[in-house]
Amino acid sequence: MLKSFSVLSIARKSILLPFHLPHNLKFPKNPQKTLFSIIRLRMSSSSSWTCSKCTFINPSFQKLRCEICLSPQSQSLIPSSSSSKPKWSCATCTFLNPYSNTICEICSTRASASLRSTLEIDYDELDQENLGSSIGSVFLPLLQTCGDTHKGNAESPDFSSVGNGNFSGNGGSGGTKGFTAGLQPCSSRKRKDREEDSGADGTFREVGTVNKAAANKAIEVKSLATGETTMGSNSKTWKILSYNVWFREDLEMNNRMRALGHLIQLHSPDVICFQEVTHTSYSIFQKSGWWKGYRCSISDEIQAPYFCMQLCKLPVKSYKCKPFHNSSMGRELSIAEVEVQPNMPLIVATTHLESPCPGPPKWDQMFSKERVEQANEAVRFLDKNPNVIFCGDMNWDDKLDGLFPAPEGWIDAWTELKPGQVGWTYDTKSNKMLSGNRALQKRLDRFMCKLKDYKVSEIEMIGMDEIPGLSYIKEKKVKGQVKELELPVLPSDHYGLLLTICPSDST
Repeated sequence: MLKSFSVLSIARKSILLPFHLPHNLKFPKNPQKTLFSIIRLRMSSSSSWTCSKCTFINPSFQKLRCEICLSPQSQSLIPSSSSSKPKWSCATCTFLNPYSNTICEICSTRASASLRSTLEIDYDELDQENLGSSIGSVFLPLLQTCGDTHKGNAESPDFSSVGNGNFSGNGGSGGTKGFTAGLQPCSSRKRKDREEDSGADGTFREVGTVNKAAANKAIEVKSLATGETTMGSNSKTWKILSYNVWFREDLEMNNRMRALGHLIQLHSPDVICFQEVTHTSYSIFQKSGWWKGYRCSISDEIQAPYFCMQLCKLPVKSYKCKPFHNSSMGRELSIAEVEVQPNMPLIVATTHLESPCPGPPKWDQMFSKERVEQANEAVRFLDKNPNVIFCGDMNWDDKLDGLFPAPEGWIDAWTELKPGQVGWTYDTKSNKMLSGNRALQKRLDRFMCKLKDYKVSEIEMIGMDEIPGLSYIKEKKVKGQVKELELPVLPSDHYGLLLTICPSDST
């Protein structure tokens, strides 16, 4: 054992392998053979190539086709490698892998999306003009490997109405572009229930029926298809919460989700719309005391690495969702048809629109076109209903994307109730947990409303306080030197938005 350790120690010092030996490492019987295998592996995987179509950085072993869009590698493409590219540390062996690799070169452990989202980049060494002011490292790795999600039918379906007719689609023979006519082939990482519940006519997938079969679902969702009637709420005000809970699982996930649960107990929202929920955070929520008071929109069999989720205290007629045909990140529109008051239907929809994912070589992959298309199609679809609340992480940049689509009768709840206030829900300056990140202050999260029988009465930002007694160490690379920062922990990298509505004056 002593001899093995000495060989590895000397070799490690001489060639400067970029990883640290864990305390519980079991040394091989032939360390020299293992060492040379590592060196050969490093030499053989030192290059990667960027897809000319979707700009995804493919590892060197992915030689023929792009891992994301399956486009063939350009013959004129020159593989690139640079020591300044971001890397991720393997949770098992701590080896520093190139960002383009999704699997550890040493022990084959797969990197999670949340881990790769936290890569530290020395922005001082990058071209500031190419980066632009709206780029933050938090957006880097949100692309999902999801088959060919860009391919879809030329025309979208004739959306038929669901429920009792209050929940309408676009209709018309020509349809409208923006949603798939049917569910596109996707890998097993996507939601398993998509194919089971999507009709051939392209109507929305009925999520509620899946939830009925879930073993530990809190409260059974009743659909209008059963013919049962439900009583509305006796309250005169109702609260809707939108919150991106942050999929990063290695930064105090349990404590952050518990703090978020305290906010739910404090404000008692009637409807909750979460974005970036992971299997871990979902499991934490299920074990929380507040969970049993809500009906959940998803099943335990969900396969996506992160997803949107809706929870409701009020009677729910149906939960439905529809993928965006132009999303390479598995994004979709989730809808709850809620029974608030008799003859006063309310649609609450949420989404996580396409994220900017800047990366080499040009750092210009902002996905603005896709994001704008998704916003327009969602609003156009929801516009057929008399009472709609559309909320979520829109990833919206007014300078890059323009004004958020708002047809006649629609309002932006924040600008309506708090004119003149910036409303930054992602703020690297006020959120000290994000200190050391590239400066980014944006109103990414929004409430867009079209209300006939209700009106918005109040909106507030929540989750802005640090969790008492909790901190973490963040390593920040500045001009080649690594500095350690002790930073506070907040519930999420985003702030939450809490909207209150009440019956309109005419009602």
